[in-house]
Amino acid sequence: MKYLLIALLATASFCSQAGTDIVYSPRSEIYSIPSLTISDKQFLLGDKNGKEVMVNGILRFPPKPVGQKIPVVFLVHGSSGMGANIDYWSNHFLGQGYATFSLDGFTGRGLTIVGPNQALLGRLSLALDSFKAMEILAKHPRLDSNKFVMMGFSRGGQAALFAGVERFNRMWNKSGTVFAAHIPFYADCVTSYIDDTKTTGKPIQLHHGITDDYNPITACRDYVGKLKAANQNVEMFEYDFGPHAFDSPLGAIPPVASKDAQTVRSCRIVEKTAGNLINTQTNQEFKYSDACVELNPHVGKDDDATQKATRTIDAFLANLFKS
Repeated sequence: MKYLLIALLATASFCSQAGTDIVYSPRSEIYSIPSLTISDKQFLLGDKNGKEVMVNGILRFPPKPVGQKIPVVFLVHGSSGMGANIDYWSNHFLGQGYATFSLDGFTGRGLTIVGPNQALLGRLSLALDSFKAMEILAKHPRLDSNKFVMMGFSRGGQAALFAGVERFNRMWNKSGTVFAAHIPFYADCVTSYIDDTKTTGKPIQLHHGITDDYNPITACRDYVGKLKAANQNVEMFEYDFGPHAFDSPLGAIPPVASKDAQTVRSCRIVEKTAGNLINTQTNQEFKYSDACVELNPHVGKDDDATQKATRTIDAFLANLFKS
């Protein structure tokens, strides 16, 4: 059944928020990716003694590729799984001549949504899944493994952001390449990791709305400041409204509460020693039962922010892929 659901998503086409023409993919390929289900502590320690799992993904080819070997944008979903924004971006990038790989980190693990219980899956699991997918796709004869870009949303944005950390690549990325760029959307930035200001050197471009009360922008501003102070290649684009999940074509106007969803917006979490994530308010190991974890943040759409972000990313990728 899970493969049927993926196939249906792969063959569906959607209009963008701007009302542009539908873009059809002439070919889609479905991949099962061997990965692991591990805790964040295991991820941080490089501990591979986790539960083996197959996650899945859809590789879609553009009707008019930009080159002989095709760039690929990896799309990594958030806590609600693969939603309408994945479709929006996939169809948009197909129209730009890029392939897309939409990673489903939930279905193979028996998950559909983790917002009300974020402890169901380690926050860095989608980064591991992306590294594992890159191992397979780097060998694809039609794809340019030097032009793989990771773009993620919320939980997936956190994965996209920290997949650029050199330490994590050294421990987990066995693909023989690195992501050429990282594009996190409304990422959770409240957790600090050891050596998280040492990246692969590839550009990082964050997109975040200032009204986001799920993953507030202030923590990402702080992290971007740290990266810039360390001479890393990073920039952040802020949107005057831009509620959480602002790029979803099916989002609500005005934003609505994501019922019972957990947010760590009031927490500060630090990896003080390798693998140990500490709640700075309690000086104890962070848990989702901690008092700083709150409920019912808002989600909603902002078409203006989405179109501004789309234009910014189009220019960014055109420059990145021009050689």
